[in-house]
Amino acid sequence: QVQLVESGGGSVQAGGSLRLSCAISGAPFSSYCLTWFRQTPGKEREGVANIYTGGGNTWYADSVKGRFTISHANAKNVLSLQMNNLKPEDSAMYYCAAYPNWVCHYSDTQYPVPDDYRYWGQGTQVAVSS
Repeated sequence: QVQLVESGGGSVQAGGSLRLSCAISGAPFSSYCLTWFRQTPGKEREGVANIYTGGGNTWYADSVKGRFTISHANAKNVLSLQMNNLKPEDSAMYYCAAYPNWVCHYSDTQYPVPDDYRYWGQGTQVAVSS
């Protein structure tokens, strides 16, 4: 069993920064496909950024490219999302999700699908005011 616990959400003005963290615990796996998703009321959950820990490959949604950076600290098994130049449209509940031992690879035409992920954190709220 894998447990995910997010932290780091909060309220910030447009142009500000936040750093989200996701502590991963439970059965150790050699690699993970890890994705940050976000969701606003009435909308589907969407992938924001992804990293495959086995090779370090990353993927970003077009809406966050150049502003968000995903990283994974192997020693502590902590997933992070550095969010800079935040915009009001970034306001959402952010979730980290894990798929152990899956070699994931996303592109401009292949996006993370929430149903593919078995393990989820409880979510952390991000609010960006204009």
